[in-house]
Amino acid sequence: MEQRKTKAPYSLNSKKVADATKAWLQKRGIKIEEIAELVMLLQKKYYPNLTMEECIHNVEQVLSKREVQNAVLTGIQLDILAEQELLIPELQDMISNDEGLYGVDEILAFSIVNVYGSIGFTNYGYVDKLKPGVLEKLNDKTLGPCNTFLDDIVGAVAASASSRIAHRKQTEREQEQGEETLGKDIVR
Repeated sequence: MEQRKTKAPYSLNSKKVADATKAWLQKRGIKIEEIAELVMLLQKKYYPNLTMEECIHNVEQVLSKREVQNAVLTGIQLDILAEQELLIPELQDMISNDEGLYGVDEILAFSIVNVYGSIGFTNYGYVDKLKPGVLEKLNDKTLGPCNTFLDDIVGAVAASASSRIAHRKQTEREQEQGEETLGKDIVR
């Protein structure tokens, strides 16, 4: 009698997923600095002394979250499948053309900003409408690649990093005033 091979149980490798997230953003032409520029645009008015280093750090912190990595990889995969025309025809047409009534790309982005509260939502809405910086490039349909999901993901990461900064700056103000705080780790 033939013995069946037993499949090893699945085990998440968090470092592998984190590394893949950064690598796939880079493969899709996205630099952390470009996302940080969006963060700076969103927060400079409120924090005039904000530095690009702080923005980059906060983008990296957002990208270190497992929920964010899952959304980034899922969105990039769907964009790639659309480029390869491997989706079912009706979905293919909607994603390839970034159909305005198709909102799943925004829903995926909401899964990112949801981690960082209502400020993340409002920041996301703002950059999604304005399409500044790298978002303008990602929305240019003449350039070739399908970025239906990626543009919303990048906007959501920037909005989340902005929210993270706002929450942490509030804690810093409270500490400077000698108030009791919940600490900087209130928003990771």
